[in-house]
Amino acid sequence: MSGHSKWSSIKHKKAATDAKRGKVFSKIIKEVTVSARLGGKDPSANPRLRTAIATAKAANMPQDNIDRAIKKGVGELPGVTYEEVTYEGYGPGGVAVLVHAMTDNRNRTVAEMRHVFSKNGGNLAEAGAVGWMFELKGLILVEADKADEDVLMELAIEAGAEDLQMEGGNFVITTSPEGFESVRDKLIENEVPLASADLTMVPQSTVELDAEKARRVLKLMDVLEDHDDVQDVYSNFDIPDSVMEEVGA
Repeated sequence: MSGHSKWSSIKHKKAATDAKRGKVFSKIIKEVTVSARLGGKDPSANPRLRTAIATAKAANMPQDNIDRAIKKGVGELPGVTYEEVTYEGYGPGGVAVLVHAMTDNRNRTVAEMRHVFSKNGGNLAEAGAVGWMFELKGLILVEADKADEDVLMELAIEAGAEDLQMEGGNFVITTSPEGFESVRDKLIENEVPLASADLTMVPQSTVELDAEKARRVLKLMDVLEDHDDVQDVYSNFDIPDSVMEEVGA
């Protein structure tokens, strides 16, 4: 879990200072649209859409934008049809990288992914090469200075969480996919401020990186995250806190 939760912490810090809100909104809108297309427009009957809407609201997306995205997804308004694609590869130091994307042109996106990997010291692999190393989990981040650990632990465990750890200035709560909503909702009901709450792919084992490889891996992750078609990037890197301070991430 260490590698991915650290990457989640880094992404959260970046998002807090990132001026490219339009790009953040664009990714959320794609997820809302595809969730509605695949599971219908009723959030009560579509767990994926419920999570997408919660993410949109956490990002302060206007309700009108959410409603339009749902209507485009179910065909009530015209819009681009996106297909979901997963890319698997390796980064510097042999770390596994899993990329979830939504694209309206699969051929263009795979060519661009291959270019990004090769330019940044990695390589795109065949389907199934690294996916087996990851497991779907709920991951909730709470900034350490905004919650009491004992209270948070009690609430999380009572709601069905699997684990709570301190990492990178955050409490990291892990849940099963089925238990994610109940834990998230329990924390929200008790006014715990969530830094992020997502269903995510967590590595079953990690690769520890030195400073030089850490810089290269984080650069690859940045470039992938910044790609218009990319929704999420997961990796199994582990960067010790001392190295993280050295690279200035």
